[in-house]
Amino acid sequence: MTEKRTTFVFSETQPMRLDVYLTSQLPHLSRSRIQNLIRDFCIEVNGQLPQKTGMLLEGGEEILVIEPEIETASVEPENIPLDIIFENDDLLIINKPAGMVVHPAIGHFTGTLVNAALGHDPDLEGVGGEKRPGIVHRLDKDTSGLIVIAKNDSAHQWLQGQFKERTVKKTYITLVDGHPRTPNGRIETPIGRDPSHRQKMAVTPESRGRPSVTEYFTRETFPQHTLLEVHILTGRTHQIRVHMAFVGCPVAGDTVYGRKKVTLPLTRQFLHASRLEICLPGENRPRTFEAPLPVDLQTCLDELRKQ
Repeated sequence: MTEKRTTFVFSETQPMRLDVYLTSQLPHLSRSRIQNLIRDFCIEVNGQLPQKTGMLLEGGEEILVIEPEIETASVEPENIPLDIIFENDDLLIINKPAGMVVHPAIGHFTGTLVNAALGHDPDLEGVGGEKRPGIVHRLDKDTSGLIVIAKNDSAHQWLQGQFKERTVKKTYITLVDGHPRTPNGRIETPIGRDPSHRQKMAVTPESRGRPSVTEYFTRETFPQHTLLEVHILTGRTHQIRVHMAFVGCPVAGDTVYGRKKVTLPLTRQFLHASRLEICLPGENRPRTFEAPLPVDLQTCLDELRKQ
């Protein structure tokens, strides 16, 4: 991947928000794009990751901006079947299959969830961003389960607000190699870009990452594996996979953060977004949506139970 790196030194006479300043210096990027770059660990201030998009610059700060290769292909609607758990005028809740990328990116311009969603509802185009219409959160390519897509701008803002305030409750089911030290626990360590491999994430010092909290609860134990229910209190990229590997219990089938040789007959990581508790636009009480384990993960679990 080709990256463009630009360095600025803030020399304005009055303090200014980081995102506002960079928008003035990089007119080809919108403010929302700048904010996304900050959230995606692509902007550093004095060698550290800013904790807020609105970080206040006071003078003399050196700012590094890393712009990933620009996506030039247009997003086309595609007739791809979707497992729709719920739909109304404001949003879609979809049970995403493993192997499907959420939004177009380099190397994945077709066959994504966004292409499928546009095929289902062409009016989604332009909601929340040209390349990611309606997307308010993400799942890894090989993670299955529930994901929300907004169908209009007001719903997009409503949902974004809940994710920002961390009132959305997301529950995952994962099978890990080994056994955690305690049956239930909380992992609280910063996550940032792996300094050696920018496409990977890693547990990092506070200055190089962002606060990340994962809670897990043992649901079933096997001789060499543990089935966990996992709640994430923050939504960092690859959070569960990084945190479970950090405590010595990588997600089964995860060849990026776990064992290179898989311990079970899996073609992807055993990770499924099984439950979502969220307040729909215009409602005051949250609703709960669920998606059962897909066939490949359920089959793997059934075989373990026979041993």
